[in-house]
Amino acid sequence: MIFASVGSMLPFDRLTRAVDEWAGANPSTPVFLQIGAGQYVPRHAQWARMVPHEDYLLRLRQCDLFVAHVGIGSIVQALEIGTRMIMLPRLASLGEHTTEHQLHTAARFGDSPGLTIVDDTQALQGAMSEFAGQPLAHERRIAAFAPPQMTDRIRLFINGAL
Repeated sequence: MIFASVGSMLPFDRLTRAVDEWAGANPSTPVFLQIGAGQYVPRHAQWARMVPHEDYLLRLRQCDLFVAHVGIGSIVQALEIGTRMIMLPRLASLGEHTTEHQLHTAARFGDSPGLTIVDDTQALQGAMSEFAGQPLAHERRIAAFAPPQMTDRIRLFINGAL
């Protein structure tokens, strides 16, 4: 199963349309989209504007492939769970965001195991075809909490000891 989300802040019709078109061409693969406030309404995939956070996490745990914008929350949650991801950055140049910060986030996290960053919708659909039905090995998860050494240093910094 493929779970796709545009996040909770802004619409991302370019991603929604690309995933829905892929679903139409691949009807044997179940696809669920969280589309937010977008104007494009999927015709081929199941969808909801927003799902409760518990449902979102359940879908993220159960899917073989997660498709999303390059949001830090989406990346971290999928890495914690160990879900294979394909991510398309929102572009300010296309009016999808106010800055190009998702390109910087993509550059920072692009080499994470199980994360594929794509530049356009054609590459997104190609990666979906490549990775559909190929869940990520669970040993590739990241820890849900920072190591004590890191939190100890942050505590020292906050308390003025560093």
